[in-house]
Amino acid sequence: MGLFKRIKNTNTPLIRQTLDLVPRWMLIRCAENHKSDKGCSKYKTYDQFVALTFVQLNKCYTLSDISAGIGVSEGFISNLGLDQSPARSTMSDGNKKRSYKVFETLYNRLLTHCGHILSKSHQRHIIEEIKDRNIKLIDSTVISLCLSMFDWAKFRTAKGGIKIHTCWDDTLMIPDVVNISPAKLHDRYGLKQLVFTKGTIVVEDRAYFDFQLMMHRVRAENIFVTRIKTNTVFSTIKELDLPEDTDQDFLKDEIIPLNSKKAIETGISEVKLRLVHVYKPDENKVIEIITNQLDWKARTIADLYKKRWDIELFFKAIKQNLQIKTFVGTSENAVKSQIYVALISYLLLLLIIRTIAKKKHAFSNFVEKIRICLTFHLTLDYVSNQISEGAKKIRGKPNIELEFKPDLFS
Repeated sequence: MGLFKRIKNTNTPLIRQTLDLVPRWMLIRCAENHKSDKGCSKYKTYDQFVALTFVQLNKCYTLSDISAGIGVSEGFISNLGLDQSPARSTMSDGNKKRSYKVFETLYNRLLTHCGHILSKSHQRHIIEEIKDRNIKLIDSTVISLCLSMFDWAKFRTAKGGIKIHTCWDDTLMIPDVVNISPAKLHDRYGLKQLVFTKGTIVVEDRAYFDFQLMMHRVRAENIFVTRIKTNTVFSTIKELDLPEDTDQDFLKDEIIPLNSKKAIETGISEVKLRLVHVYKPDENKVIEIITNQLDWKARTIADLYKKRWDIELFFKAIKQNLQIKTFVGTSENAVKSQIYVALISYLLLLLIIRTIAKKKHAFSNFVEKIRICLTFHLTLDYVSNQISEGAKKIRGKPNIELEFKPDLFS
């Protein structure tokens, strides 16, 4: 019967309903492609996926937490589709030996499978002048690690770390390309795919300001929007007119070529670029945005660069609400497996928010609600739409009277 009384028309706990959003055939094919179940008699790919998803949704900190949480009752183990609860040593071996690539592939295939649903239910800010264009946001985030435990992730002299390089699809509002590397790798080399299909708009920070990359983007007919480095050599060909009555935060809008020796060597000096100077009153500083798009409004260019905040909010959301800062394994493979399952969990939560929830939810509040109800036999619809804050009264008078026994602890 499970752990709790079944309420609101359900036969399985909330965590199993969430896991079932991943088609079983997809997981089986990923396991077959990577041969991740070869030589495994008990702790198969599905078992590890359940365990690592339990880590994310229940915020477990150790292998003991997972083993105790899943093994709390035979009914719960059965409801999760497992034959037995995982032991600590078994999970440790699985995290170390089973390639993280099976979960990386699963994330990519699940994203493709659910892409049409996510694109129809997006909640992004639309810029009217470019509302039908494909926009990619590129950035990375660093996760600090203890160097004595994660010796493969050397970052600085006495500090370890990993870096999650991310390409964010603005239409889906979720990362579509992710690469995990040691933190010492420069952002410029973190992603293999930095050039996209014709007409794609690429928005990125100053770390990706590179003459050769710019030239590749120009040849591929991509539009890039990024910040110019302070020591960049350029000259002004023409100053564009600024709006007189609106957009008073624009200080200058100019057409420029890059004149440095390296710019001449790469050929980018032959391309006319645009430099938009925007004043940010909240930070009391001027942002200089460079792009190869010469015709759009200056406000469109500024709003595009402002979209970078979406990917920053994503990094903040997964760090605060999912388990990617504390790991249940110390090997490189274990860390990457946990992060990719965290991304899958984020995708599943996003699917629930966008398709089942009928009202807006702050991501942190929604994750906490799922976490509280994880082992209850409640439907996703009920948890998403009916559970709310505030006092609840019992209908009618309860028949149970509390009796306090003085010898309870004797």
